[in-house]
Amino acid sequence: MGKRLFHVVFMVVTSMFIFPIGPSAQELKPIQLLKPQMDGGRPLMQVLKDRKTSRTFSPEKIPLPMLSNLLWAAVGVNRPDSGRRTAPTALNWQEIDLYVATGEGLFLYDAKEHLLKPVLAGDLRALTGRQAYVKEAPVNLVYVADYSKMGQATPEQKEFYAGADTAFISQNVYLFCASEGLATGVRALIDRPTLAKEMKLRPDQRITLAQSVGYPPK
Repeated sequence: MGKRLFHVVFMVVTSMFIFPIGPSAQELKPIQLLKPQMDGGRPLMQVLKDRKTSRTFSPEKIPLPMLSNLLWAAVGVNRPDSGRRTAPTALNWQEIDLYVATGEGLFLYDAKEHLLKPVLAGDLRALTGRQAYVKEAPVNLVYVADYSKMGQATPEQKEFYAGADTAFISQNVYLFCASEGLATGVRALIDRPTLAKEMKLRPDQRITLAQSVGYPPK
């Protein structure tokens, strides 16, 4: 009996190493994004003409150079001497954090370092919206307002400014996608309590919107 028990325990422990279970199975590492390319893009008036919301996406992954440009266009640092961004925020609070959900895991965009910081391993894309297509889009952006950065603003002011500042970033994403042939759609239909719990957000962090990004279906 003792040998049999030992054999069972040995097999279980061995299988844990061969077939790891849970979020720790895939250790996410920081992703250093590439320097944004400033010499591309299409004329602004053509981009505005083509800007639209999409609800169908190809599962094709977005390559790193494209993702690097996308995140910089969204809310990257465009004035390094002051740390100011491509999208404005009230009083330069810079209170909107940009989370990036992919099939590999959840990352936080660090605009100052132009880096994706790992948050959680595992595919959370389906939780970023109630629409069926969100799990198909290779990238889902989640906009999170950090109310702790908003000083003495009232709760109503925090909600208002966070919404406006999110919209500025979202429109940057729309324009970049129109320029580069990507599909995108911003969304408000989100189970925020469930997603916030999975993202391990603090009480003073609020999900404002989410936005799917990918290639159009072929």
